[in-house]
Amino acid sequence: MARRLAIACLQTRPRADFEGALAEALGLAGQAAAGGAQLIALPEYCGGLATEGGMIAPPAAAEADHPVVQGLRAFARDRGVWLLVGSVAVPGPAGRVLNRGLTIAPDGAIAARYDKIHMFDIQLSETEVYRESARVAPGAAACLAEAAGARIGHTICYDLRFPALYRDLAQAGAEILAVPAAFTRRTGEAHWHVLNRARAIENGAFVVSPCAIGPVPGGGESYGHSLIVGPWGEVLADGGTEPGVVAATIDLDAVAEARAKIPSLTHDRAFAPAGASGTGRAGHGPTDPKEVA
Repeated sequence: MARRLAIACLQTRPRADFEGALAEALGLAGQAAAGGAQLIALPEYCGGLATEGGMIAPPAAAEADHPVVQGLRAFARDRGVWLLVGSVAVPGPAGRVLNRGLTIAPDGAIAARYDKIHMFDIQLSETEVYRESARVAPGAAACLAEAAGARIGHTICYDLRFPALYRDLAQAGAEILAVPAAFTRRTGEAHWHVLNRARAIENGAFVVSPCAIGPVPGGGESYGHSLIVGPWGEVLADGGTEPGVVAATIDLDAVAEARAKIPSLTHDRAFAPAGASGTGRAGHGPTDPKEVA
């Protein structure tokens, strides 16, 4: 029997305040639930996003008091659906915040947490500069959770450029790799689709990537094009350039089928790192070639 799962990505706009962010999220989540979605995924910083002088400046609150988190927990409980909250800002160390993703169960409980590991510190031009680490502290642990009958690896936005993280999650059993994002329009036009498809192909996994759309208060613009990608790399749904809901029903058995055809997750081998004089190993997988199936 096929393991089918109805997934919806919410393509919301960046909002500078909790109230606007929650109102838009709940409106679209209601549409998704009415359409039969069992797992509803929201973008990065769906709890509010703004920038100040090139620095990310999202509104932040403790999880227990966060209006968006509490509103989404109530929604999950009322509708009996799973929610993948792309991320919200919560207080972190040394006066910075954590860019935290949450998995919310149908009873409203928080089933998993993930703090974004890789910080978006880039300079696209003399005028377009982003320094996420100036106000956001990085996380240090990958997150694999059981949700909606699937094993889901939660990552966030800039993580997408670090394939070792996805390799680790896939080798640990992830069937769905979630990449909620607020990808910039400029980098999105160049890299968004190819990176999402690459992570799916490399790992034989579904990739579910809700992405914010439109101008960011304070400067910047999010790309949109929320994606659901199959384990063979095929784009199953694309949210385009307007706010809304993009949905697809997937068959989780396709993961095992793709990995049986190309079992690369079991083919990692030991090697000496570039520039090293001795033996060593980079990447993930068995340390002894004899361990490879």
